Amino acid sequence: MLSRRDSRVAVTQSSVAIAPGAAIPGSPGTVAALTAVTRLLVVVGIALMLIPLLMTAYMSLFADGVVTFPPSGYTLSWYGRLAEFPKFGQSLSTSLRVAVMATLCSLLIGVPASIALVRYSFPGRSALNVLLLSPLTVPGVVIGLGLYVLMVDIEIRTEFPLIGSDWVLILAHLLITTPWVVRLCVANLVQLDRSIEEAAANLGASPGRVLWSVTLPMMRQGIVAAALFAFIVSFENIEMTLFLISPGMITFPISVLQYLEYRFDPLVASVVVVQTAVIAGLLLAIDRYVKLSKVV
Repeated sequence: MLSRRDSRVAVTQSSVAIAPGAAIPGSPGTVAALTAVTRLLVVVGIALMLIPLLMTAYMSLFADGVVTFPPSGYTLSWYGRLAEFPKFGQSLSTSLRVAVMATLCSLLIGVPASIALVRYSFPGRSALNVLLLSPLTVPGVVIGLGLYVLMVDIEIRTEFPLIGSDWVLILAHLLITTPWVVRLCVANLVQLDRSIEEAAANLGASPGRVLWSVTLPMMRQGIVAAALFAFIVSFENIEMTLFLISPGMITFPISVLQYLEYRFDPLVASVVVVQTAVIAGLLLAIDRYVKLSKVV
C-alpha cells in the first residue's frame, strides 16, 4: 500500500507528463527551431543595416542633379566631383587633424593605463577601470553639453576663447577615444603570455627594459587596433562636436549634415559612400589584428 507521501509524488509526476508531439527542451526539434529563429533575426538585422547603405550607393549613381525615382540614367561622374563638395578640404583637414591628435593622446593615456590594470595590483584598480570606461555609458550629447557649459563658464571668467579651438575639441574627443583604447589594449594584454616578461626579468632586464623590449612589442597588434578604432570614433563624431565648434570651424561629418539640411543630391551620396568604404576598410584592418568579437 502506498503511503500518503508516495501518493503525492505519483500525482505530481503524472501532472507534469509531456503531451504527445510536444518538443522536449533540449531536443533536436527545439534546437533546430531556435537555430532557425536566430538565423532569421541575424538576416533581418544585416538587411536593416545594409539596405540604407545600398540605397545610398545606388543613388550616388544617378545622372540627375536631383534625386528622383526612377532616374533618367546612371553615371560615375559624381565621384569625380568630390572636391566640389562645399568646404571639402577645410572640413576634411580639420577632422583629420583632430582625429590624429586625439588618437595619439588617447594612446599615451590608454596604453599605460591598460598595462597598469592588467599587470599590477594596487588600491583603487577597479575604480580606475570603471572611471576609464565610464564615458562609454554616457550619451555623447550629454558629454558635449556638459563640456560646452564648462567651457563657456571658463570663457566668461577668463575672457579666453575656448569654443572653436582645436585643443578643446581634442580634449572632448579624448573622453570617447580613451575608453576604447583601454578596452582593446586590456583585451589584447590578457591574452599574452606573462611568462615571457617574467623570463626577461629573471635574466636581469629592468622593469623599464621589460616594458619597452617585451611588453610593448607583444602588444603591437592591440595598439594598432586601438589606434585605428580611436581614429574612427573621433573622425565620425558629430553629437559632441556640434557643441564645441565655432561658426568658422567645421568637421567633415558636420559639413555633410549641413549640406543635407538644404539639398540631397548624388554628390552627397557619393561622399557618404566613399566615407563608409574608408571606415569599413579600417574596421577590416582592425579585425585582422584583433578579432572584434573578443572585445566589442
